[in-house]
Amino acid sequence: MRRERTRIIISSLNTVQNQPAVYKIVLIGSISVSRTCLSALLVVVLLALAMPANAQLSPSGSMRRSPAEVVKRYVLLDQKGARLDAASFDTVTPYIDWKDEPAWGRIVVVQKTTVPEDYRQWEIVNNLEVIIPVTFQVLGAVYLETASFVPEDRTEEVRFRVKVVGNYWRILSPVIPPHVGLKRMVSFAREAAVHESDDRQRTVLATLIDSLRKAN
Repeated sequence: MRRERTRIIISSLNTVQNQPAVYKIVLIGSISVSRTCLSALLVVVLLALAMPANAQLSPSGSMRRSPAEVVKRYVLLDQKGARLDAASFDTVTPYIDWKDEPAWGRIVVVQKTTVPEDYRQWEIVNNLEVIIPVTFQVLGAVYLETASFVPEDRTEEVRFRVKVVGNYWRILSPVIPPHVGLKRMVSFAREAAVHESDDRQRTVLATLIDSLRKAN
């Protein structure tokens, strides 16, 4: 008797216009520095020095603070799963210059993220725009169509372009798939399993959770 083939799809629930897709699992059968003018470097240095080491970033991402703090806050929220649903997506909007995102087909699972605070590791476009390289220690990716985790131990560098927009630092690009921490990804799968009534779906999700646990 041929075993029934199953797959996972993701449905996009756009409850409000310009809100990111809400992910729902459903089972169906089948370091260099650019050479810019001295004034640009001085501006960046002053921005960095203006913020005490123990200061917290204001939600607005004020240009009086270092642009690295904007990037750091964004990737931290991303690791915690802020981009997985519309409600929590609101917490990252003060740091970015886009309003909505596509329904991603995969979620990158990360273990560690490094955001350089030293301006000498950035690319300085001008005194109001910089590119900050962020390093992700990637463990693999969860492919939502199949609800499967594919291990891939690697280092990924993403160069975030940050610019002053209306007196605030904002991340312009790139718009990358969610980069979620391992523990949060396990919790996300568990939450889906708890709300699942179909036995086959729970089995698929249990396999996913087990695969994620082994990645640690």
